[in-house]
Amino acid sequence: MSAELVARSAPPYNHFTQIGDPVLRQRAEEVAADRVDSQEINDIVQQMVNVLRHYDCVGVAAPQLGVPLRMLVMEFREDKRERFSPEIYEQRKMSTLPLAVFINPEMEIISEIRHTHPEGCMSVRGFSAEVARYDRVRISGIGKLGTPSEMLLEGWNARIAQHEMDHLNGVIYVDRMDVSSFNCVTWQKINAAGGREVIPFDK
Repeated sequence: MSAELVARSAPPYNHFTQIGDPVLRQRAEEVAADRVDSQEINDIVQQMVNVLRHYDCVGVAAPQLGVPLRMLVMEFREDKRERFSPEIYEQRKMSTLPLAVFINPEMEIISEIRHTHPEGCMSVRGFSAEVARYDRVRISGIGKLGTPSEMLLEGWNARIAQHEMDHLNGVIYVDRMDVSSFNCVTWQKINAAGGREVIPFDK
C-alpha cells in the first residue's frame, strides 16, 4: 500500500470512477504523438501507478480516473501469491507481472481457448462475477517506465490486459459476465452485521 492519496474532485482523480459515469462508456481517444512524452502525460502515468498501488489492485485504465485517453497500467506482484491457495493460483494460471505501462495499446487474441473465472472491477466496487476470457493475448503500444513495446501474456495476466483494454473501449466486465453469477462480495458480512456494513470507495 502506498502513501495516502490526496482527494481530487476533478480528473485525473485519485479514486476510481464508478459504473454510471459516462467516461466509462465512451471509447477513449488516442494520445497524440506530440503529447506522448509531455509532462502532462507523464504525470498522468505516474498518478495511475500511484492509484494502482494505493488501492493494491492489478490494473488501471485512464478512464477509471476520469481521463478519456488510451492509457493503461498493469502489475501483478509476487506477494499476491500469498492471497491465494496454491490450487487456485495454478488453476487461474496466475504469475508475476512486472509493472507495465502502455500508451495507445493494441491487443491481438492469439488463442481461441477461453477460461471462466471470477472477476471484479474497481469501478464496480463490491461486486464480482464469472467472466470468460481468452487464454493468450499480445499487447503492443508505446511502453513507458521501461515497458517493452510488445508483451505476450497468458492466463491471469492475459485476463488483466483484456479487462483494461475493454475499459478503453467503453466496455465493463458486467457486459461480458455470466449474469447468474453476479454477486456482492460482502453479502455475508452484511448479514452478520445486520445490514450495518458499507462498501468503501476510498481504499
